[in-house]
Amino acid sequence: MAFNCASGRHRRPGRTSRTTAGLAGLAALTTTGVVGTLATPATAAEAPAETSGLLPVVTIGDRVAEQIDEQAEAQERAAVEAAARAAAAEKARAEREAAEERAAREAERERLRRLNMFVSPIAGSYVSTSYQAGGGIWSSGSHTGIDFHAASGTPVRSVGRGTVVEAGWGGAYGYQVVIKMHDGTYTQYGHLSSVSVAVGQAVTPSTHIGRSGATGNVTGPHLHFEARSGAEYGSDIDPVAYLRSHGVNL
Repeated sequence: MAFNCASGRHRRPGRTSRTTAGLAGLAALTTTGVVGTLATPATAAEAPAETSGLLPVVTIGDRVAEQIDEQAEAQERAAVEAAARAAAAEKARAEREAAEERAAREAERERLRRLNMFVSPIAGSYVSTSYQAGGGIWSSGSHTGIDFHAASGTPVRSVGRGTVVEAGWGGAYGYQVVIKMHDGTYTQYGHLSSVSVAVGQAVTPSTHIGRSGATGNVTGPHLHFEARSGAEYGSDIDPVAYLRSHGVNL
């Protein structure tokens, strides 16, 4: 026997069908972000939010959003702090490089100052015979240099920077050293007991060039110091004025 359902009437869905449909609807609402707003009164009556699972979904969503915001804020703070540290490091590096550059310039200035400074040929000595002093002891009739008081063997030094052009026996000057200075003038150191430099050797202020003595035409140990405008004998200039013009106190 065949049975036909009456037209216009439907069966009530089974429990399994209702549960499946409810879960599908909840999934759709959760996906679209609209939770609980489209529920019909009947549905709301049958399944309140507290028991339907909708309230936990909304709460979990809020917590996730808060965590994302907190993470974004933390990342932003970290980026700002990193930028500040980088700026501070760059500033410190620039300041350090500037300080090193200033120190290097100062060191170079000091090196040049020392290189171009002048000193007395004998430390702590004094002039015992002045420039152009007269007397028959000198073949020219007057003293062409100055004499520094010094016992035999006293260290003698170059008064400035230059190149040795003579080193050895010099007749009436005894053992001598002649230096062409960096400014083109010449300095002579006579009556030495020993010579410590050679021709062509570069010297700087205070370079040890020999020791004082009493060689050549002398009456006793001392250092004869002469300044010349050129290499030739007779081009002598006032040694005291020469040294003072280069900052040496006599």
